[in-house]
Amino acid sequence: MSDKDTKVSSVLSAANSGASTWDPAKEHLSTGFPPIKAMGTKFAFDADEIERLRALGSRVAEIAALPIQKEKIKLWTAHNDLKTKQPVVFIDPENGWNELVTTKELQCHDNMARVWEMHLLKLIYWHEHLKDDKVIEPYFDVHYSFTDNGWGLDLKKEGGENAGAYKIVAPLQDYEKDFPKIHYPEIEIDWEESDRVLALAHEVFDGILTVRRRPVWWWSMGMTVDYIMLRGLENFLCDFILEPDYMHKTMRLMTDGIMKKLDRFEEEGLLALNTEGAYVGSGGLGYTDELPNWANAPEKITTQDMWGFEESQETSTVSAEMYGEFIFPYHKEIAARFGLNCFGCCESTTTRWQYVRQIPNLRRVSISAWAEWEKVPEYLGDRYIASFKPIPSPLAMPVLDEDEVRGTIKRALDCSRDCIPELIMKDNNTLGNNPRNASRWVEICREEIGNL
Repeated sequence: MSDKDTKVSSVLSAANSGASTWDPAKEHLSTGFPPIKAMGTKFAFDADEIERLRALGSRVAEIAALPIQKEKIKLWTAHNDLKTKQPVVFIDPENGWNELVTTKELQCHDNMARVWEMHLLKLIYWHEHLKDDKVIEPYFDVHYSFTDNGWGLDLKKEGGENAGAYKIVAPLQDYEKDFPKIHYPEIEIDWEESDRVLALAHEVFDGILTVRRRPVWWWSMGMTVDYIMLRGLENFLCDFILEPDYMHKTMRLMTDGIMKKLDRFEEEGLLALNTEGAYVGSGGLGYTDELPNWANAPEKITTQDMWGFEESQETSTVSAEMYGEFIFPYHKEIAARFGLNCFGCCESTTTRWQYVRQIPNLRRVSISAWAEWEKVPEYLGDRYIASFKPIPSPLAMPVLDEDEVRGTIKRALDCSRDCIPELIMKDNNTLGNNPRNASRWVEICREEIGNL
């Protein structure tokens, strides 16, 4: 793969998974298409590129018009509104997409055109091959072009080349000296460039797909990963005992910074609903009748009209009591702003359930491979969505261990009888160079659901 294709592939992965910045070290921090400034686009596609994008857009529109999409929307809506116990199946292979739809299939040359092309190819692949409960919608969404200056201290890391492993070199070394340098993040929108991208999307897709400006400004509001980017993982974990006052001060500052950002988004009309086909939490789509949708959206959207998401997978090794003292109060404060909330990713939500259940407007709870699945009926019952996240490692092998996959799915379903389960596959770094692994996982889920 060329250097250009490596860069574009990273941008494409970010666009698909929702990351709004092209930085392999930060892809999971926020969501949306990557900022246009990162793409090296010339803001003008040639005739062949436009023809290619229109052809793919037409195929997506055909898929979106199929009756099965309405059936899936009804399922997700009833599921999210706690009105059905039918399990929902969703797979987003994340980095595994590089083995499902490769850059060799791209015909466009402009980097932004290639990102758009890959996005459409993935939607088509989702429908034709994965066959999960992903809804294909007749929209083409674009973000704003923007910059975000972060928390005031530059991210420093060792390693990380080609999206590989890296170690944080803590820029917040000395609280006394460095803490005053931290500031609230400020977002600057390039309106001229944003309008050029929107106009280009209209030029390409009008009459085929509905073009929308749909900014997605965050993935998680858990804050602990941002904290670690400043402090380093080892220092962060030690701070629970050695620097408790500064840990509270830092969490307070980050919470205030997020609140101010949300205030600005609301005041300036910069929010978009995530209550339909948007990816919410650490897995699932946002369809619900309990919050506004695109058809009845208020003139100015607030966070009360939206799904929120809090998680702290980085604190999996600390006690529930430490999470409750140092992290939970800030999660609870932010969550109170949202109409519905998702909680958790890879951490064990069951071991800190006494705090998780206090999250305001809690609806979706991640049940990771490290959670106590047998406690789901007692803790969640039919009052919350149990978002099961089977471990992805079996899909990383060239030959799928179907017995292991089937056993895990069967266990999840057995542990959620009379509950409201969803089966989510994500966090795939590879599919073992065997694309069939992804679609076969969905088939096994369907087979076990059929055996209920």
